[in-house]
Amino acid sequence: MSENTLKKLAKPMIVLATLIWGSTFFILKDTLDDVDLMFLLAFRFTLAAAILALAFWKHWKAMDLGYLWRGGVMGALMFAAYAVQNYGLMDTTPGKNAFFTAVYCVIVPFLYWAVDRLRPSRWNVLAAVLCVAGIGFVSWDGGFALTGGDLLTLLSGFLYACHITAVSKFSQGRDIFILTVLQFAATALCCWAGALFTHGIPLDGLPPRAWWVLLYLAIAATTVALLFQNVGQKYTDPSSAALLLSLEAPFGVAFSVAFGAESPAPLMYLGFALIFLAVVCSETQFKFLRRARQMPRRSA
Repeated sequence: MSENTLKKLAKPMIVLATLIWGSTFFILKDTLDDVDLMFLLAFRFTLAAAILALAFWKHWKAMDLGYLWRGGVMGALMFAAYAVQNYGLMDTTPGKNAFFTAVYCVIVPFLYWAVDRLRPSRWNVLAAVLCVAGIGFVSWDGGFALTGGDLLTLLSGFLYACHITAVSKFSQGRDIFILTVLQFAATALCCWAGALFTHGIPLDGLPPRAWWVLLYLAIAATTVALLFQNVGQKYTDPSSAALLLSLEAPFGVAFSVAFGAESPAPLMYLGFALIFLAVVCSETQFKFLRRARQMPRRSA
């Protein structure tokens, strides 16, 4: 696939990735009752790394030590973010887990500013404020009460922001397919170490349903979605990528409500609207509204 084609598909790839991830929240909530978290993550990232390593074997001729440490850092950050987010999911609802994770869209523009001196625009700041407001409305339940799971999820949002920033920084001038394979492999190694530490490897086997979930998570939510994220980020500025990635949250709540994992509340819909408005603000800077005001009116 040519460079120009990848540039055109970059943002649709990110949105499709968030749609896939949105479908996993309520599935994970049930599966974590049967499967140890560390084993679940180890399985999905090992299979994903193997699939991509075989699919893009021709790219390996560009391999050098620079790829190894970059992929290692990206993988370690991804391991930390996924582990903290999924432990948080055990003590909160799928919808709140999805939305609190989305705080990375607020953090990324400023984190990237610190790393690469790319100053966020006023539109980035406005989009971040709208996103935070949306998260607040979704989490409101007669009062703003945070559980331990909510706090862990917020921490995972910061870790995802670090990962997004690392992908944007490290993919410059590098083959994104090699980096993605190495990232998955590093994440898998961390997860296997975690599974050994928690004694989470299922020596007695797993229920058939759990294996189907593991395959879905490994192939769709990891191999496809995370590859789409990395490719999309390579050709999208970090602030826009972070806002598009935050669509995972409304998709997560929508799937959770659609499949009966939780009930919708009126303020939840307002939160949806504000998140959508934040994405529109980041992507268009409301230029279409300013153009409409500047157009001369024809006399009758």
